[in-house]
Amino acid sequence: MRYVRYAIYAVLAIVLVVVCLANRGTVTLSTLPDGLAAIPGMGWLAVSVEVPLFIVVLGGLLLGFAIGELFEWLREYKYRAEASRKKAEVKTLERQLKRTQDERDKDKDEVLAILDQSR
Repeated sequence: MRYVRYAIYAVLAIVLVVVCLANRGTVTLSTLPDGLAAIPGMGWLAVSVEVPLFIVVLGGLLLGFAIGELFEWLREYKYRAEASRKKAEVKTLERQLKRTQDERDKDKDEVLAILDQSR
């Protein structure tokens, strides 16, 4: 199964390299449209950069993936918080159980206490 995964990764890498080589033409990436940049006081926000098309496409994919992961992490917060509470509760109950067992076994002989714990 591991080799199948590596084969899929290799095919994906080859496809990405071919797409990147096919889209090496430069495009102008602007932060504001020309009409909005002409408004007084907005000119400092207008930045333009010429980059290869494949960087724009791959950057968009990576940005979309990162935003999706962030929203998923925020959505799962309640489940992580509940798991943390349950873990703390289990630790508290284990300490209480240990304390109760120690109190129960304090008057017993050590051998009998060990036998009771093994059951």
